[in-house]
Amino acid sequence: MPQIKAYEATNIVNALTGGVVPSVGIHHITVGRSLETQAIIKALKDVEAGHGLVKFWIGDFGSGKSFILQLIKSIAIQKGFVVVGADFTPSLRLYDNGGKAVALYSQLIHGLSTKDAPNGQGLSTLLDGWLEKCLDQVAEANSLSRDDLLAGKHPDLLSNHIIETCRAASNFGGYELGLVIAKYLEGFISGNDQLKQQALKWLMGEYTTLTEARQDLGVRIIINDSNYYDMLKNLGLFFKRIGYLGLVVNLDEAVNLYKITQTPARDKNYEKLLSIYNDCLQGGRSHMFFNFAGTCEFLENERKGLFSYQALKTRLADNNFADGELRDYDQPVLRLKPLDDNEVFQLLKTIQKVFGTRYKGAPSLDSAEIQQFMEKLLSRVGGSQLLMPRETTRQFLDLLNLLRQNPDSKQDLLARFKPAAVAEVTADVEIV
Repeated sequence: MPQIKAYEATNIVNALTGGVVPSVGIHHITVGRSLETQAIIKALKDVEAGHGLVKFWIGDFGSGKSFILQLIKSIAIQKGFVVVGADFTPSLRLYDNGGKAVALYSQLIHGLSTKDAPNGQGLSTLLDGWLEKCLDQVAEANSLSRDDLLAGKHPDLLSNHIIETCRAASNFGGYELGLVIAKYLEGFISGNDQLKQQALKWLMGEYTTLTEARQDLGVRIIINDSNYYDMLKNLGLFFKRIGYLGLVVNLDEAVNLYKITQTPARDKNYEKLLSIYNDCLQGGRSHMFFNFAGTCEFLENERKGLFSYQALKTRLADNNFADGELRDYDQPVLRLKPLDDNEVFQLLKTIQKVFGTRYKGAPSLDSAEIQQFMEKLLSRVGGSQLLMPRETTRQFLDLLNLLRQNPDSKQDLLARFKPAAVAEVTADVEIV
């Protein structure tokens, strides 16, 4: 295993103990996903070359969908992409007339991550870094000193440079994007933090009235339910123009679209998803990579899932020539197969190494004892069908934590260990 840093080990242990995917150091615990990793790298190369892509990562609850999205984020950031991500909830949707769609956009932009800001909240870091480069470029191009520009002696030169850069953002609202970033520059140079925050508020879709936005920034539109996707496309083009390889959009918990009770509202969300799909794959949206993670019901249910929407069903059908042994990783739908017993065993050994870095000198389990732990999990009712990474690793860390705190009770702990029952997950719960 590559050398792991102490803060990475702490993040991994804390996250897995809490049943969530670690935000850093995920490559240290990637086991049994080599083909998926290769597919991710290939997709990112295509996006870098100017293509748009959409992938659906489909699997049962706890099968590793969120892990895959975090892995995509980690790889994309290291390669030089901007990554945004959010989870669908009853209050965050692709389509809505009551603020739920722009709320999804806001959540995405709040989570913006780059190599310089890998844990989100990276929009201001991105803008500050680019504006520093703008100062140097404009100063050199016009034979001026950087200090003169910082003193505000030639404000139009900088503003025009910004607006010209944003001309690539030709979708609805592209001109306002340039104006708002120019306002951010004004606050950047003058030290006016309030103006910078107002610009960020607009960029994040948080203005609720045009009157307030016009008063603060002089703009003619605000980002809302109807135009947020145009602004997302604008930002993707802008990021490409300023030196990033493209924009990756990760959307998890897509089962929440399936759970929308009203058929017209659900269909409108599927229609929006279809427009994104067509936009990317027909060449209308370059350098953008959308990833949706959802359950089998979300995809296949012909009453409420994506397959209930005929245009999506025909586009997302499996490769007829693929089977359990032969899998097509270039398809839009990638089904996550459960880790086999050997891969789970390797994962637990890897996690124990990470745990040992987090807690120096902590007692450990040998291979036979890890196998004994797995056999107890498999002995549960339904256990033979559900060695899911999330619950398996969580219970393994529960055992390691007790062992660390009671180092003389290893055999007693193993003998008394009673794995939690396999949770019965009902995906057909309806949420208004």
